[in-house]
Amino acid sequence: MLDDRKLAVLRAIVQDYVATEEPVGSKALVDRHNLGVSPATIRNDMAVLEEEGYIAQPHTSAGRIPTDKGYRLFVDRLAAVRPLSPAERRAIGQFLDSAVNLDDVVDRTVRLLSQLTRQVAVVQYPSLSGATVRHLELLAIAPGRVMIVLITDTGRVEQRVVEVPVLTSEDLLGDLRARLNAAMDGKRLAAADAARLALAGEFAVADRLTEGVVVDKLIATLGEMIDESRDQRVVLAGAANLTRAGHDFHDSLHLVLEALEEQVVLMRLLGEVVSADVTVRIGHETALAALSGTSVVSSAYGHPEMVSRLGVIGPTRMDYPGTMGAVRAVARYVGQKVSGENLHA
Repeated sequence: MLDDRKLAVLRAIVQDYVATEEPVGSKALVDRHNLGVSPATIRNDMAVLEEEGYIAQPHTSAGRIPTDKGYRLFVDRLAAVRPLSPAERRAIGQFLDSAVNLDDVVDRTVRLLSQLTRQVAVVQYPSLSGATVRHLELLAIAPGRVMIVLITDTGRVEQRVVEVPVLTSEDLLGDLRARLNAAMDGKRLAAADAARLALAGEFAVADRLTEGVVVDKLIATLGEMIDESRDQRVVLAGAANLTRAGHDFHDSLHLVLEALEEQVVLMRLLGEVVSADVTVRIGHETALAALSGTSVVSSAYGHPEMVSRLGVIGPTRMDYPGTMGAVRAVARYVGQKVSGENLHA
């Protein structure tokens, strides 16, 4: 167990290394921090911290830098989450309030989080397993072309243009639209899909060679749209931010960027987050070799039936208090937004 003085020395080393990007020596600690002890005592404390694996010397005659273990202790015991200023909170609320639908919310959120933290931001679309169908529209936009518009109670809008035979009956689309809405409206996606399949077998048309093909294609396409709406999707922004910290990755930046191109990797990075508490995984804790030089700060957002996740990815040498504060604040605001609550309440 480390005493309070050694913990204070570790905190100072982390703060200075994050700020200066340079290994920290005992003289710098004496000059910058009021630790209340002699330089010799600080050198002794640093020797203990190094022996315990909390700091390391990157090369001979250099100062010390935090290890993953040192960052972990800093996050767990030494770092106070830095709250956003009132002006920053107002700006977040106003920016997200302007979103017109779920896609816009996610797009604004990922860009906002990247700008606030100057890291790579990742936002998972809310899980739509609990979403319900609000409305379905069928629109004849040209001869032989019908647009399907599916709207859920989450604000998600899916649309698809389907090529069909030229309609011989003007009433067919209206009849099919009315039946689909009656069968699916207010149902969760799984139940709505079952209702769609049941209707496909019951819907009778006079001309199976034309109208029957239209009905079959539209109902089949609607099923594909429902399946895609339930898929988990992740969006990313700010990958260019990593180039400013390229030296942090010891020539492995290309491996980090390649890993972040894989949706399955992004889902795995966010997948262990289960609550609105901010979670921090540091270095090798990500369990991905390509990302061993990174840290992931993440949180869940949304109500229980739509829970999803967001976070940022950056070098282990990051501003943890500020990043944790930004992730926590954005998760709260976007969670209220997708839940239909007042962001300023």
